[in-house]
Amino acid sequence: MEFCISYSTLSSSLPIQSSPVPVKISSSRNFGLATAFSFSRRRPLTVAAASQCGEYSGLNTPIEPKSDAGSFLTGVLLNDREYFPELAKKVLDQLADDRRDAMERMNLSFGSDESFLHRRIAELKVSECQAQVEDVMYMLICYRFHTIRVHMLPQISKCIYNNRLEIWPSKDWELESIHSFEVLEMIREHLTSLVGWKANSSVTDKWATTQVSRFELCGVYTASVLYGYLIKSASLRLSLEGMSQTNTNVGNRSHCPVSETCSIGSKGVLSGHSMNTTSTSVSEVPHKQQGKNLKCYLMSFDPETLQMCAKPKSKEAVRLIERHASALFGDDETGALESKEVISTSFASLKRFVLEAIAFGSFLWEAEEYVKAIYDLEDN
Repeated sequence: MEFCISYSTLSSSLPIQSSPVPVKISSSRNFGLATAFSFSRRRPLTVAAASQCGEYSGLNTPIEPKSDAGSFLTGVLLNDREYFPELAKKVLDQLADDRRDAMERMNLSFGSDESFLHRRIAELKVSECQAQVEDVMYMLICYRFHTIRVHMLPQISKCIYNNRLEIWPSKDWELESIHSFEVLEMIREHLTSLVGWKANSSVTDKWATTQVSRFELCGVYTASVLYGYLIKSASLRLSLEGMSQTNTNVGNRSHCPVSETCSIGSKGVLSGHSMNTTSTSVSEVPHKQQGKNLKCYLMSFDPETLQMCAKPKSKEAVRLIERHASALFGDDETGALESKEVISTSFASLKRFVLEAIAFGSFLWEAEEYVKAIYDLEDN
């Protein structure tokens, strides 16, 4: 029995304009870290090798982080990746302190002649910190892609030659390596339902030319990002339910390891190791003991619960998905998405798009969990 989530169900989790039906394809601060970082041994700038998507420059991601936090962490990731986890945490700590200090000054000035000024300063600081935190979350995602030796796709306009879009090298194995066998089976069903991918098709069929509009491709990518986010969210939910039932069976204990579970998950984001999707932040033992299967567990959800799990918890995560999709598929100059432009591509390249999008959603969930343990994100 297959588990397929409709395109519209996933897309409704984001306020992004997209096709309502399944796609048919034929500040000036440097955080005080620059000085602390100067002790590190400098190395030549690390860039990816040239590929069919053109020459890489820097990270060559669709979004170029331009905030102080984003620019700083970009340099760290490219030049001294081993220091990235430590410095990313310091950046988040600094942002949390900055926002807290501004709010405290605003509260202390309440009722005074300067209250309006401090309120305005606090509003500007909160807005600035939000923008910086979004860039930090994006860099955390980039870091996770680097740990599996995959460079995110640049703007697709850079990948089109002779009116054909092809992605090479595909990096399918690396993108699949972050998932368990069970999840990979679910992803194959997702590929089949969304883009018509057939696992047993011949090489000729996989590289045969098909056509899809840029607008539809954006919808496929966005829905797959949410699918990856859903798998992570549901995995944790299943594991926690399994732990709860296990604890109930062995007797009521005074200590429930849920808080420890969350902290382990947060640390795992920056561990540099691939994380098993079906065992997000927790041991697999509890839900194995319960004999539950992630696919069957998801099939038991009603549409409302399914949409809730696929919906990003923070507004920062929502904006990041919107920004990334817009930058990836938008026009070179205006960034606008032309819905009528048709792109020639292959099923192999479509698979690459979907696998990257699912990985992006999975890494986004991890980054969101890590960041909110340090910085208060805005509820979505």
